[in-house]
Amino acid sequence: MNKDKQVTLDRLNAHAPKFVAILGGKMVDYDIDKSWGCFEFEIGEDLCHSGDVVQGGFVTAMLDIAMSHAAFVINKDMMGLSSLEIKTSYIEATRAGKLRVEGVVLKNGYKTAFLEGKMYNSDGVLTATASTVAKLIRKPKSEA
Repeated sequence: MNKDKQVTLDRLNAHAPKFVAILGGKMVDYDIDKSWGCFEFEIGEDLCHSGDVVQGGFVTAMLDIAMSHAAFVINKDMMGLSSLEIKTSYIEATRAGKLRVEGVVLKNGYKTAFLEGKMYNSDGVLTATASTVAKLIRKPKSEA
């Protein structure tokens, strides 16, 4: 990994909201050309029900994190993002442990973006997907 990419990852992880750390998450990769970002999460059973099944709200939160960070990577003048709509599909039970969550920007406008996310367990099995329409909050032109 080149130095500039690592600096960007370090900056994004340092400025992530505290709940990302609660979910054991960190951004591990991105590709500006593909409008794509990747997170890893380490989920303990304290965020589960029925033994080791991750509660669905946390699944959605992790997908939302990866999708929104993909938008941050390609929008240097963005200071915030607000989901206008989000849909999560639970393909199979997501269990505690290490998860890989990818986000991609499908369409990036000035005020809104269309995003998708995919969650994989440690065996590489797809367990959940999400799509969202998000409002992009940009820095004032004088700060951009």
